[in-house]
Amino acid sequence: MSLPDRIKIVEVSPRDGLQNEKEFISTQIKIELIDRLSAAGFQNVESASFVSPKWVPQMADGADVMLGIQRQPGTIYSVLTPNMRGFEGALAAQSDEVVIFGSASEAFSQKNINCSIAESIARFEPVAAAAKAAGLRLRGSISCSLGCPYQGETPIESVVDVARRFLALGCDEIDVADTIGTGTAKRVSQVMNAVTKVVDPTRIAGHFHDTYGQSLANILAALEAGISIFHTSVAGLGGCPYAKGATGNVATEDVLYMMDGLGIETGIDLNEVVDIGMWISGHLGRKTASRAGNALAARKAG
Repeated sequence: MSLPDRIKIVEVSPRDGLQNEKEFISTQIKIELIDRLSAAGFQNVESASFVSPKWVPQMADGADVMLGIQRQPGTIYSVLTPNMRGFEGALAAQSDEVVIFGSASEAFSQKNINCSIAESIARFEPVAAAAKAAGLRLRGSISCSLGCPYQGETPIESVVDVARRFLALGCDEIDVADTIGTGTAKRVSQVMNAVTKVVDPTRIAGHFHDTYGQSLANILAALEAGISIFHTSVAGLGGCPYAKGATGNVATEDVLYMMDGLGIETGIDLNEVVDIGMWISGHLGRKTASRAGNALAARKAG
């Protein structure tokens, strides 16, 4: 299959990237991060999470963040909403898209939220209905699509089943997420080819973590399977609080550099993103995890 001429990148660093940081990051820094990302050309920024602050204290200021950002016309600002209380917060904060989530691994679902996959998705029915009634976009994220820390390999039919359930709820977009980063290009190809039989490929996104250094290869395999939406995180920020050893999301700078080499348009300014990656990494007191970011920053400084 030929590769797409253009892809959409969903920048997840403000939410998925920062949620596990132990030191609380100020609301102002979060707002500046989102504003700088919007200005760099991202069409979709995952900005906050309306979950209980008891579980994810880093996201406790979601409402203030959403109300403080400078919104760019045409940019989708997404928030994670686990329940109706979260949805009401998202609605009040003028979110453009709400994100619901379920695991393709039965073991992960039980360990993470103490219920079966089917039960977990049934809990989202009122959230999905409310999102549709309010005219908001609805996205469903399938975690552990390519592997689980408790049961190992995730059956492909489980991923397809969750995709069907999300489609039935009215999801506009469905993420196939490699939460713990164990996926390989062959497996990505198999999973994406199976999911695209039940969901239009233009509505499927690839969300890859780089635990085993496979993210770029996995993105290429997904591109070849007809996928044209990808989640990335500036400076490779992120991880999963429930998946031991899972490192950050694939670095936005590395993906942009690869897309540039493939001649695929993103509409995003790579130089701006390199600067953002260096800036936020400085605030976190560590080096960016992006290889392209480090190389390009060194070249600029040299």
